Amino acid sequence: MSTFGKGTLIDRRVMLLGTGAFSALGAKALAADAINVGVLRFVSSGGLYLAIERGYFKAEAIDVSLTFFEAAQPIAVSIASGDTQFGLTGISGGTLNLAGRGALKIIASQGGEKKGYTGNLLVASNAAFARGLTSFEALNGASVAISQVGSTFHYQLGQIADAKGFGLAKIAIKPLQSLPNMVAAVKTGQVDATILAPHIAGPLIAHGDVKLIGPLSDIADYQYGGLFTSPKILTGNRDLAVRFVRAYVRGLVDYNAALMRRGADGRPVEDDLAVKAGLEIGKYVYPSDPPAEAARKVIAAAVYCDPTGKVDIADIDRQISWYKSQKLVDASVETKAVVDTSIVP
Repeated sequence: MSTFGKGTLIDRRVMLLGTGAFSALGAKALAADAINVGVLRFVSSGGLYLAIERGYFKAEAIDVSLTFFEAAQPIAVSIASGDTQFGLTGISGGTLNLAGRGALKIIASQGGEKKGYTGNLLVASNAAFARGLTSFEALNGASVAISQVGSTFHYQLGQIADAKGFGLAKIAIKPLQSLPNMVAAVKTGQVDATILAPHIAGPLIAHGDVKLIGPLSDIADYQYGGLFTSPKILTGNRDLAVRFVRAYVRGLVDYNAALMRRGADGRPVEDDLAVKAGLEIGKYVYPSDPPAEAARKVIAAAVYCDPTGKVDIADIDRQISWYKSQKLVDASVETKAVVDTSIVP
């Protein structure tokens, strides 16, 4: 029986635990470094949010401010320009090109597709589903909304096309520049399908706005997110980068301990540990929702994040090769110029 209705287990635990239990650690930081981090309102950034809420950055004498974006590429540009010092976002063609030109470095991992875990979902408009768009194979000939050419969504469409044996050119790709535009397009039937993170797709599916075709983790494992910074930070203020990653990884450890567990029924565990993390992350991902509802959504939509923050170098190699094959990444870009493994080996 579902525990995601009103007066449920989570609601009762929220009342019992109380908001006071979730205050950040009271560590005092002297002469804290004030930094700005670019993020999307994604559960995959949950390790960062937990590290903020639990005082891990304060313990490292770092004062974190967040700037929220609607797509990955603007975050990369903001780091390259110095407007933000760090960013958690997707590894796209644009970010790889910036990194190849020496403007960015990936220094740790974020979210990824991994079989057995919640991940991005391919969803269809109701009209397209009724016409037979009910499988990955049926994407051949369909129109699909993505954020931008060269985005992680673009790459995942390529993975689908390769896995199902038809050319990517068979898909009518519609770059709409932002996640809200993608959602609006598939809800209204302006496109046949799109790929969405589970925290966005789940409520749309539940409300009958779109139909689920399948999880992208059924197609391939894929590290789609990274923690980025600039080479200027790594060379000019390396200690800041080391302290930032140390706090972030503590958040990743907590994220995994709370949200990566499954019960005997295969569903996410919804105990006090999960609810606490769900509340802390939910205030960033679902800021307009009641806390208990936000916590439920976070628990249901928690994606895989490596608890060590380690970057999958082999997968970055594969991504660069694919983007090069699509003429979306310069032929000179190499993984060693993109990733710095000196902080997280």
